[in-house]
Amino acid sequence: FAAKVTRALPTMDYIVHAADTFVLTPYVYPESWAESDPLRQFISLFLLVNIGGAFIYLIPACLSYYFLFDHNLKKHKLFLKDQIRLEIQCALSGVPSMAIPTCLLFLAELQGYSKLYDNVEEHGGLQFLVTSFFTFILFTDCAIYWIHRWLHHPVLYPSLHKIHHQWKVPTPFASHAFHPLDGFLQSVPYHIYPFIFPLHKGLYLILFVMVNVWSTSIHDANFKVPEFLRPFVNGCAHHTDHHLYFNYNYGEYLTLWDRLGGSFQDPTAYHGRDVKDPKNWRASNTPPETLEASNKTK
Repeated sequence: FAAKVTRALPTMDYIVHAADTFVLTPYVYPESWAESDPLRQFISLFLLVNIGGAFIYLIPACLSYYFLFDHNLKKHKLFLKDQIRLEIQCALSGVPSMAIPTCLLFLAELQGYSKLYDNVEEHGGLQFLVTSFFTFILFTDCAIYWIHRWLHHPVLYPSLHKIHHQWKVPTPFASHAFHPLDGFLQSVPYHIYPFIFPLHKGLYLILFVMVNVWSTSIHDANFKVPEFLRPFVNGCAHHTDHHLYFNYNYGEYLTLWDRLGGSFQDPTAYHGRDVKDPKNWRASNTPPETLEASNKTK
């Protein structure tokens, strides 16, 4: 999932240990198979990512769809037939493929190669913990911007990222509906951060939940961002324009890299062109084939 489930089931040692204790050791694996065996850990990770990933995707998406998403958008001229079913099918069908490279990274984490830590006092206490929150956001936002932008390169876009852009008017279920390789590539920054920088496991868990909720929220057509944050936060209005116009607003959380990279577009929803308003539907987008033909990296 881009956006996203494979962006890291963090602190996997906690999760695998719980699964081993309550399910896998007593009921699944032979007693002689050590819990620390890498092959067993990989199989356990693969099962957890596939089963748990579906819930982590569907629960926020369902809540957002039923409580925040404007269902009138399903009448939009660019809303596809059976789109919600197709979004869910696309997202869930990609999980097994994405799980393989993702679980290799998780295995490295379980084997102790990351810089995740348990004790808050190990790296400067609370001050470092707070700093880590912001450095994680800044690091991953920068990396995802450039990965996302290169996925719009004419060489890569047709075979990888175009799948996600078939949802011109996305629902929350589109948040994780990617080509498996596309989804994994955009998840890589989340995985590699704790291999480069120390990160508390509890904070990693919080960040993981936040990442998935955020990925859902920028596809829910809810543009209610406080006005003073609009110049800085890459919210749903920005990402909606990205789906409609392709070559703008590649950022994940912030507008910083779009501004520096010359790809920032102030959301049309903030200037009287709200995609949710039926009177704007006729002018909300040029024909999709025209947009895709003009899809070039700036």
